[in-house]
Amino acid sequence: MSGVGAGTGPGGQPGPGGWTVESVAEELLACEAERREREPFTDEWPELDLATGYAVQDRTLAKRLERGEKLIGVKLGLTSRAKQQRMGVHSPFVAWLTDAMILPVGDPIPQGSLIHPRVEPELVFVMGERLEGPGVTCAQAMAAVESVWGGAEVIDSRYRNFRFTAGDVAADNASSGAFVTGPISRAPGEIDLDLEAVLVEVNGAIVDSATGAAVQGHPGEALALAANDLASRGHAIEAGWIVLTGGMTDAVFAPPGSSIAMHFTNLGSVFLNGGQ
Repeated sequence: MSGVGAGTGPGGQPGPGGWTVESVAEELLACEAERREREPFTDEWPELDLATGYAVQDRTLAKRLERGEKLIGVKLGLTSRAKQQRMGVHSPFVAWLTDAMILPVGDPIPQGSLIHPRVEPELVFVMGERLEGPGVTCAQAMAAVESVWGGAEVIDSRYRNFRFTAGDVAADNASSGAFVTGPISRAPGEIDLDLEAVLVEVNGAIVDSATGAAVQGHPGEALALAANDLASRGHAIEAGWIVLTGGMTDAVFAPPGSSIAMHFTNLGSVFLNGGQ
């Protein structure tokens, strides 16, 4: 886990303001539970780097599992190269999915448990085989995929105005919120994933579009990156897991009363309503 202890900051010492991996994990889970936003931790603890952020992320996962959630997969964030450049990083963030993050089809966006939700379209993999790095290639990654789905992730952030550094967002489980998958699945070889297109509709108007190539050139590249990143942290992607490969477009706001749809070329449509 990047050499950072569960109760300490980089180098084994508490950060400025007394923040530790443990206390940051507790604070982020409290913010989530209380729908409370805050300023990034790096305002007080600049040394909270990416490795430390991942240590926080793993600690929050442990706490989620302790309270009864089940680990069901991983998600990628910031798969867009333009977004990476703005953040000063060179690869996507990897984060955890638990069963508590599943949004049942037809249910409204859970406004009562999210702070400022936004929605983005995703290509979603269900894994048929275990995938373990390092050195995983796109072809090897895709060979381990059982099925492909269209989906939507409802991202959220515990940071005010979605302002954060790489370490902050890794700690915050890459802005996880909820996710839903569409009605149609395909075997990976049945469609050209880099050409699979999506139209984003908000309140009846098309506001954005993209293809799978927006996700690292091919979503299989994002899957390979996830496997290799997790290997450096002592983890693998397990058979049966769900993998959200990253937003194909920028996320759109999802306030109460809104209506959002993601229309995929071959994978059907995903509909969400903003609830009340």
